[in-house]
Amino acid sequence: MTMLGAKIAAARAVGELARRAGRGGGTSLPGKVLMALEPGAISELSARLPRGSVVVSATNGKTTTAAMVASVLGRAGIPVVHNRAGANMAGGVASTLLAAARGGGRIDGELGLFEIDEFWLDRITPELEPRGILLGNLFRDQLDRYGELETIADRWAAVASAASEGGGARLVLNADDPLIADLGRDAPNVTYFGVEDRSVAIPEMQHASDSKHCRRCGAAYVYDAIYMGHLGLYRCPSCGQERPVPSIAAERIELDGTRLSKFELATPAGSATVELPLPGLYNVYNALGAAAICLGLDVPLGDVAAGLHDVRAAFGRAERIAIGDVELQVLLIKNPAGANEILRTLVLEHEELDLLAVLNDRTADGRDVSWVWDADFEMLAGRVRRVTCAGTRAAELAVRLKYAGVPTERLHVTPALAPALDEALAAVESGHLYALPTYTALLELRQELSARGHAVRFWEPAPVGGR
Repeated sequence: MTMLGAKIAAARAVGELARRAGRGGGTSLPGKVLMALEPGAISELSARLPRGSVVVSATNGKTTTAAMVASVLGRAGIPVVHNRAGANMAGGVASTLLAAARGGGRIDGELGLFEIDEFWLDRITPELEPRGILLGNLFRDQLDRYGELETIADRWAAVASAASEGGGARLVLNADDPLIADLGRDAPNVTYFGVEDRSVAIPEMQHASDSKHCRRCGAAYVYDAIYMGHLGLYRCPSCGQERPVPSIAAERIELDGTRLSKFELATPAGSATVELPLPGLYNVYNALGAAAICLGLDVPLGDVAAGLHDVRAAFGRAERIAIGDVELQVLLIKNPAGANEILRTLVLEHEELDLLAVLNDRTADGRDVSWVWDADFEMLAGRVRRVTCAGTRAAELAVRLKYAGVPTERLHVTPALAPALDEALAAVESGHLYALPTYTALLELRQELSARGHAVRFWEPAPVGGR
């Protein structure tokens, strides 16, 4: 056994002990151990992938986008090494490569597909030396951890510049996000994607919109159409910079409540109708990014459309779980822009809404939860039948909903998640309960559902035929 092989065996043993203890340590702990033993493990293992790697990052939607890419590549018959559980920092990437490593220096898979945390992108990308980098959006998120958007944008700009030098990695960028589009202005190898359907535009800029000023000259952008947050058709009246024309575009978009979306995918290779089993304009954007990166990998357009149709909801991202006679749909909320799109999708439902809203302020959520005051919960006023508020900041969430116009008699505060879930399920009349958890609340909810036998643990594979 080689020295690296011995270190891999030791790291795997640690992960197995963690799993047996029920801690789910298989997602990142083995990788952390491996990197402590072998600091260059990510670089060395990823270099063994025959087709190289691609990386996906965004503030919102990176897990779902990566799942879409995996579905398309699976349809095309390309085996991937993918951190599907969402462990997207260095430990998670190392654990994923570790799990795929076999004897004789082999990797069980052909192409690496890695979702990367936005704050880790500049540290992990150089080690992976990817052939493609998909960047979806930048929104204000966890200011106490990340700082302002410009902090991340500067780090991403360095990644984009270094990765594309000499015609290296292809950049796949969202043309509708000014901060993202700007990263490819001088790149030799870039593909832009975006929405080309003004029927889904919103009437005015939302309060939660972030990037409103030109990164180059500081002037306020003028928008001809706004699709979500600060994404849309923009131009700078001062220096003339404007939204690039996307080569991969969504046209004729149809949004069907919390379940489906449909659009025409326009590409240089032709057009295809995409029927996406996921809701909202935000998932149309995710699908566009996935389509763009896969087409850049020479996947046929027919396989792209079929793979997007076959995608299953990623962990906590619009997945549906049957609990007796109630269908629970889990919709992660973690920042104003993402929350607004979830709310915008919910109000498309025709029935009154039963909600389980869970607000935590743990480290992975961000200690500062003032963002709930920037999210447009006013959209729900008059549409809610009942809200069960849970989590470490349940009372504050109830106050926010009260100020949004939700009648106080429809608000119920039960901080502990397990009794809150029981209470919300028992009170449902329509047969549908929508859970809106923040990140650590999502993990806690999944653990609770797993303990009750309604869902697998997030580090385990889903059963065949399961949702």
